[in-house]
Amino acid sequence: MPATRRVAAERYQSKDPKGRASWGLTPESLRTLRALKTPAQIQKFIDDIPYQYADTAWSPQRVLRERKGHCLEGALVAAAALRVNGCPPLLMDLEAVHDDDHVLAVYRQNGLWGSIAKSNFAGLRFRAPIYRTLRELALSYFDHYYNLRGQRTLRAYARPVNLSRLDKKHWMTSEEDVWCVPELLIAARHYPLFPHKIASTLPRMDRRLFEAGMHGWTKH
Repeated sequence: MPATRRVAAERYQSKDPKGRASWGLTPESLRTLRALKTPAQIQKFIDDIPYQYADTAWSPQRVLRERKGHCLEGALVAAAALRVNGCPPLLMDLEAVHDDDHVLAVYRQNGLWGSIAKSNFAGLRFRAPIYRTLRELALSYFDHYYNLRGQRTLRAYARPVNLSRLDKKHWMTSEEDVWCVPELLIAARHYPLFPHKIASTLPRMDRRLFEAGMHGWTKH
């Protein structure tokens, strides 16, 4: 193994002074993530990070340093925070038409699913762990998932991916964009939420719900 790769691998397998895994994160990043003990605290933290429109895929460590990020990057920070606090780092893709996909960090409590997400739309963020299946969780986003033309755009959800599969690519700490993450999400098996023929019958958004979802929206 080349020396640079060996050093990177050793950093990723390193431990903090208490013998806990650090995954190569800086002490400051570890303290920040470990302080987010609950999904609700993680959600508040990523909500407070300014939303950025950019063609990037920053690692959690870079987002923590730059203090800004978009949907994917917020989900990555959430997954990292879940991981350092003892949960698996799971991401789930929501697939849309005439719109962007959305990425959730998902978790389970008492056998039920919940999610953490960063979004420019108010209704596409946190879900408490009350959903028996991932399909139920995905469906909870349907009425809040729309484009600026008021079209309901959510169509499918994917099987969650465990980001530990990408540890060798240093998804938590890389200074380069971690495009391996969206590639893994796209490749995951997706399941339609309803038959394709139903899509043409979907009504446009109610004006009040549309405006409510735009609360806090930041223009591109």
